[in-house]
Amino acid sequence: MDHCPAAASGLHSWSAIIDRPRARSRLRILLGAGMLLAMLPLAAVPAHAQQYPTRPIRLVILSTPGSGPDIVGRLISNRLAEAWGQQVVVDPRPGASGIIGAEIAARAAPDGHTLSIHTTASAIVSVMYDKLPFDLIRDFSPVILMASTPFLLVANPSVQATTIAELIALARNRPGEMRYGSGGSGSPPHLSAEMLRTMTGIEIQHVPYKGVTPALADTIGGQIHWMITVVPAALSAMKAGRVRALGITSAKRSVLLPDVPAISETVPGYEYTGFYMLFTPAKTPRPIIDKLNAEIQAALKTPAMRERLADLGAEPIGSTPSEAVTFLSGQITKLRELVKVSGARADR
Repeated sequence: MDHCPAAASGLHSWSAIIDRPRARSRLRILLGAGMLLAMLPLAAVPAHAQQYPTRPIRLVILSTPGSGPDIVGRLISNRLAEAWGQQVVVDPRPGASGIIGAEIAARAAPDGHTLSIHTTASAIVSVMYDKLPFDLIRDFSPVILMASTPFLLVANPSVQATTIAELIALARNRPGEMRYGSGGSGSPPHLSAEMLRTMTGIEIQHVPYKGVTPALADTIGGQIHWMITVVPAALSAMKAGRVRALGITSAKRSVLLPDVPAISETVPGYEYTGFYMLFTPAKTPRPIIDKLNAEIQAALKTPAMRERLADLGAEPIGSTPSEAVTFLSGQITKLRELVKVSGARADR
């Protein structure tokens, strides 16, 4: 093999330096200092997270006091306050479809001292409005998917259908005649019904109401044939026999109503659920997000929390931050298509 004199000379010179005791000592000092400097940022982050929280936490709610998100927020705030000995202030900021509260939360310092609870409504707003003062993906970091909320399809007892299959057959035999109601255009129940329409090819009329209560009243009264609603809203009417439950929108039967079939049992691939998700502003240090996630995971496993969520028609989930990111991305993709096919508009 040919040898390169220059390379050989370089290797000889380097060996000579290494062989000198003083040089070796200096090299060890330099390498040690370099490793210490490299480790300082890594050590600083966990210490910062360990000290968190250092002052009261604000939990922004995008809806009115007494709403589902507000109730969940107060359950979470009590848990965090007890665990960390720091006050957690629930701050309801309703209005403008949650845009006001979301903007406040998005612009807060990314230090874990401002949190926000978002539901399916936030994801719908993010795809329905052309211009928003925030971006749900860019300006927020999901902490945990806390719970899901399946919806329930209920029909007036006079409708000649006791199953989803019979309802679909009836709609096909009477194209354009069957009327279904919702709490408003672009609401989760509206979009879940539109998913059923597009997946089955049935022709049905949407009748939007200003809220679930009047829509349910007209379903009971027979002015509309059926509707999709949150579970708690329909329970008393179901028990009284004023509406008939035909199916639930989750992928599988819900523990909330185990005797009600999932719509997917008749329409494979059908699934539409709402959600409760906790966010921090984007760029919040991951150790802080992980600390929040661990505490809320523990809270979701308590009987008291699970019972309270069931009262709201929600099933506890608990996810990693990464799983929450994946879930949110999938929801936005699904909702963008549903909003498009439904024709829902932000001004309606």
